[in-house]
This record gives sequence, C-alpha cells and structure tokens, in this order.
Amino acid sequence: MSKLFRLLGYVKKYKYPVALNILCNILLSIFTIATIPAIIPFLQILFKQTPKQLQPVQLKDNFGNIADFIQWKFSTLINSLGEEKSVLLACGSLIILFFLSNMFRYLALYVISPVRVGIIGDIRESLFNKILRLPLSYFSEERKGDLMSRITADVQEIEWSILNVLEAVFREPVLIIGSLAYMLYVSPSLTLFAFGMILIIGLVVGTISKTLRKQSGEAQKRLGGVTSIIEESLGGLRVIKGFNAESYQQGKFEKENFAFKKTMIRILRRRDLASPLSEWLGVSIVSLLIVYGSTLVFKGTMQASSFMAFLFAFFRVIDPAKSLSNAWTNIQKGFAAMERIDFIMNAEETIKDIPNAKNINAFKSKIEFKDVWFKYRNSESEVLQNINFEIPAGKTVALVGASGSGKSTLLDLIPRFHDAAKGKILIDGVDIQQYKIEDLRNLMGIVTQDAILFNDTVFNNIVFGQKGISEQEVIEAAKTANAHNFIEAMDGGYQANVGDRGSKLSGGQRQRITIARAILKNPPILLLDEATSALDSESEKLVQQALSQLMKDRTSLIIAHRLSTIMQADEILVMNGGLIMERGTHEQLLALKGEYYSLVQLQSF
Repeated sequence: MSKLFRLLGYVKKYKYPVALNILCNILLSIFTIATIPAIIPFLQILFKQTPKQLQPVQLKDNFGNIADFIQWKFSTLINSLGEEKSVLLACGSLIILFFLSNMFRYLALYVISPVRVGIIGDIRESLFNKILRLPLSYFSEERKGDLMSRITADVQEIEWSILNVLEAVFREPVLIIGSLAYMLYVSPSLTLFAFGMILIIGLVVGTISKTLRKQSGEAQKRLGGVTSIIEESLGGLRVIKGFNAESYQQGKFEKENFAFKKTMIRILRRRDLASPLSEWLGVSIVSLLIVYGSTLVFKGTMQASSFMAFLFAFFRVIDPAKSLSNAWTNIQKGFAAMERIDFIMNAEETIKDIPNAKNINAFKSKIEFKDVWFKYRNSESEVLQNINFEIPAGKTVALVGASGSGKSTLLDLIPRFHDAAKGKILIDGVDIQQYKIEDLRNLMGIVTQDAILFNDTVFNNIVFGQKGISEQEVIEAAKTANAHNFIEAMDGGYQANVGDRGSKLSGGQRQRITIARAILKNPPILLLDEATSALDSESEKLVQQALSQLMKDRTSLIIAHRLSTIMQADEILVMNGGLIMERGTHEQLLALKGEYYSLVQLQSF
C-alpha cells in the first residue's frame, strides 16, 4: 500500500484537473448506472408486460414502493401516448443517457491528459536532476544504457500505473457498487449468487498476476542491458568496424536481446491469459445465472423484463471488475518500475554541501594536500596514498607518470568530483568540504583529456553554463585558443551545430573549443588534464602559447605526456602506483637520474 500511495503522491501537484477527472468519472458512473433501469420500459413494451390500466400509486417512504410508482407512471404514459411513441420515448431516453455517459468519459480523459504528460515530465526531471547530483564514482559502476532505460521505459510504466489507479479507484467502484445495488434491489438471492461467481473470477485472475511484478522487474533490467549495448555500440562504431568486431558485438546484442525476449514472452503469456480466462468464466457465470434466473421467471417471482435488466446490470459489473483486475496487473508492473527508479533516487549523494557551508569568491594563498588517501567504491586497492604537496597562488604544478598512476584522480579531488577517503585538501587554509560546491567549482577552469562537447552550437559549447556573455567575449576566447579561424570557416560560424559529442569536428578542433571554454571562464585556478593531447604540432604550439599566457599569475595543476607542456612548471610531481615518487623542477629531477629521467628518455608520461 505504501507504494500505491507513493504513486498517487505524484498526482498532488495536479489536484484541480484530477478533481475534475474524478467528478467526470463519478458522473460517467451515475449516467451509466441510470441506463440499467431505463431499459426496463422498453423491454416491458416489447414483452407486452405493462398493464393497460393501473391504479394511482403514491410514492411513500417504503423503498419497495418505488418500482410500483415507476410502473404506474409508465403505464399512464403508454395509455396517453400509445406503445409506438412510448418505445420512441424509451429509446430516446437511452440515447440521451448513453450520450451523457460517453461525454463524461471523454471529458475525464480530456482533463487527465496534462496530468499524464506532467507526471512523466516531473519524474524524469527529478530523476535527471538526481543523476546530475550523484558523484562520478556512482557511474563508474552503473551502465549508461540501464540508466537510460530507467529514465525512459520505467517512467512510462509508472505513468500507465497512475492512470489505471485513477480510473480504477474513482470510476470502477462506483459502477460496481451502483450496479450491485440495483441487482440487490431486483433480487438479493440472484445477486449473492452472481457476487460469489465474481469473487471466483477475481481470485483466479489475481493468482495469475501475482508473479507479474517480479517478472516485470526482470524485464526492465534486461531492457536496460539491451539499451546499454546499443549505446556502447553507437559510441564505438569506429572501433567496432576498425577491428572487424561486428559479429562479436552482434553476438553480445543477440544474447541480451534473446534473454529480454524470453522474459517478455513469459510476461505476455501470463498477462494475456487473464483476459480470455476471465471472459470464459464470465460466460460460464452468465449461463448459470440464466439457468437460475429463468426458474424465477417461470415461477412468476420475477418479470422477464426485470431479469433482462438484471443481466444488463451484471454485465455492467463484469467490465469494471475486469478493469480493476487489469489495473492491478499494471500497478504491479508500475511497482517494479518504481523500485528501479528508487534505486537511483535513493542513491547516496556523497558529494554535497554540509550544513552552513562557507562561501568562497576568490582564491588568495594556496592549495594544500595533507596526507590524502583515496580509493574507488568497491575497489580493494588504494588509488592515492599519503599525498602531501602545496600549490602556491600563481604557481604551476605538473603531474607526470605512467597511465594508472593516479594523476587524473588526484586532479578530480580538487573540484570535489570525489572526496578523499582520508586526509584533507585545503584552499586558503580551509578544508574544501567546508565550502559550497558551486562556489568552489566557480574558481576553476577544467580541460580534460577527452574533449567533451554537446550537441549544440559552437557558441553555446564555449559559453556553456555562464551567463551574460557577449559574442565578442566568445570570439576573443576562441582566438586565444586558436579556434576562431576554423569556426568562422564553418557553415553558420559560431551558430553552427557541432553534432553529437562534436562529431562534425576533428579531435584537435574539439579540444580547442574546450580550451576556449576554460579561457572564457577566466578562473583563478586551472586544472588541465592532457589539454593539448589531441592537437597537431602546429596547433599545439599556438595553443600552448595561449595557455602559457592564460596560466600567468594563475594557479595551475596540469597533467601532460609531452615534455614541452610541463618543462616550465614551478614543480613537477612524479607519480607511480598512487604515490608521489619524486618532486622538483625539470632540471632538479633530471639531475636525480631517477624515474623522471627514465620517463623523459622514453617520452612516456
């Protein structure tokens, strides 16, 4: 029940259209129920059961006298209009009642449309915002395709669950109660018999749907696997084709897709069994009702027209009962989808502001690492061990070492992409965990070894997140990064779209745009992770000059494989296995003839 109330909790924001939907569903139910007794006059005329003359009847407090009163009124009407006109009147009344019933059915769906769309948008927005808040370490262990499946397919399941809940809770019970009330009025014994049969249908169909929740969760998990392989394949088509690995990738996809198909077949077969089984049971019950009811008609205890209306009322109960059953099946699938969404929504946000976090708007003295240790979640070995060093304001520190030595991880600790397991990182003498994350990251310009661009214009990729930036400022930043000329040559210039992940640009062009992005921000602290790795020799020289000018009087921490990039650093840290093995200037480290000397000889940073 807690999950059901949580599903309904998404509706709170849309209380007015939901209230209108409830009202329309109630009116729909009322007019639908009204069609049941309205059919009796037509049947009475058809079966010629209405007496030609009845004595006047007064409507009293006695509930049982209502039928006599209605019969008297209708007999009077027949005598005054005649049978043919009375049939037309009865049919006209049915047409009006069915029109009103279906009009309110449409209005109920009309007012609920913005709720359905709005709920999907709200859940996806909350889920997307949560994903943006989660630490980078979370995504190192989760597949992107599975996350995409949760934010698309799982959210869709929740939408249908909520819609079915609204219809099931606010329409079907009214129809069932109203129809059962009329059935009880006509014949309590026949109603009890029919109600017992309905319970049997509910139990049978309910038993079938018990396992659907578990199987639906498995299906969504399998779909996440399929989506993940598709996402990986689209991102790595160049590698797949280059290594003739199409058949290998097809095999992976076929295996995952086959498992998904098997799961869906089990779900569909179990789900689809409910409808024909319940229909067969319904026909069986109606047949038994006809046998039982006909005995009452033959004995004279019930009129044939009343019995036909009773059957009509019973059919009015079956459809809502089936709808409730189907709604419960869909709700079970919604619960499974909600569990997968909750897995993300309940994920711990380890990187967040502490209460009363401090503001920082300027960098003044130094960045300091004090006995810093770090390891990734679920990793057995430490990535960084006992890291101690300082970066005075205005100085440049370079990190060198073989791949996997911990350089990029160390860089990621400063903007709090990760938090140290032990030790402290201080900026101006204050632990960075004491600062507001937004303020901390505003101090930094970051260029990574992977040139990350978004499917947007060149202009928006350079401005990216900054406000109040003029076109001239963007052009100046691009000129400094040696990007202006090729941007101007593009069709559309600064308003040209760069494609998915910058696919319309070369690697060097992508990197120069990301450098322009950092230059435009004009931060006091620069974090450069292989910032020139994707540039050709000519572009590297020009961009290196721009970076050197940019780094002047700024605090910079850089990672580079090329000797030309780090020779001018104020201090070089040589890393291996998460440890700082050597430190000093280029000349000092060369004189040691240790690990740095060997790296220089090999040009293998």
